[in-house]
Amino acid sequence: MRVRVLGCSGAIARGCRTTAFLIDSDLLVDAGTGVGDLSLEEMRAIDHVLLTHSHLDHVLALPLMADAIGSQRSSPLSVYALAGTVASLKEHIFNDVIWPDFTRIPTPQAPLVEFHEIVVGQTLSIGGKSIEVLPAVHTVPAAGYAVCTDSACWVFTGDTEHNPALWARLNQMPVDMLVIETAFSNGERDLARRSRHFSPQTLACELDQIAPGRNYPIYITHTKPAETQVIMAEVQAFDSTLSASGGVHDIRWLSAGQTFDL
Repeated sequence: MRVRVLGCSGAIARGCRTTAFLIDSDLLVDAGTGVGDLSLEEMRAIDHVLLTHSHLDHVLALPLMADAIGSQRSSPLSVYALAGTVASLKEHIFNDVIWPDFTRIPTPQAPLVEFHEIVVGQTLSIGGKSIEVLPAVHTVPAAGYAVCTDSACWVFTGDTEHNPALWARLNQMPVDMLVIETAFSNGERDLARRSRHFSPQTLACELDQIAPGRNYPIYITHTKPAETQVIMAEVQAFDSTLSASGGVHDIRWLSAGQTFDL
């Protein structure tokens, strides 16, 4: 399984793209602005899109991508999301006001986009990969994903805050790589709490829920561009404390353009 990081920023700025991951060539996880760096040929190869939630930084490129390549496809682009996310997209984006309703264009029987409602705990089989829908705790209905093959398991939390159910499940899984958000610095921890995101302080508490003896790379994503350097320093500070006391977390930084072969 190849994971390509198209975008992993919490907002836009020069060199910053919002959340999108390309798994192999056919599966897109979230559709932030990073999708815009794909060629038309690469976009045409995507058959399936997994959305974590409805916020704009995770869905912005979906209507634009559908417009760019939809007429060149022989089958609808399959989009998987929680029922609340699907409802939000239909009401606020694919509504013939903000954007054409591609779930009915060119015809309701043969649309450019086809939504599939999913639920937490469900397992999907897509392109030879097993995908489990994981719990997330955010301001809107949200999920994370574990994308697994026979040899590897890649996990993305999506946007979330304190999430005991997630760790209970991950402690049962053979995780090879975890991508977890940390959107705000400790100085903005109250804002992080209200918007249901992590700061380095709350991230440290979450990582304490990893079962003893389990060690896998943990990649930080979704940092706000204006605070990235501060967040990095604060995470490194608590990671150093853990290492000095025998901690085992392997914390790394995610950046757009990285590719992982798992």
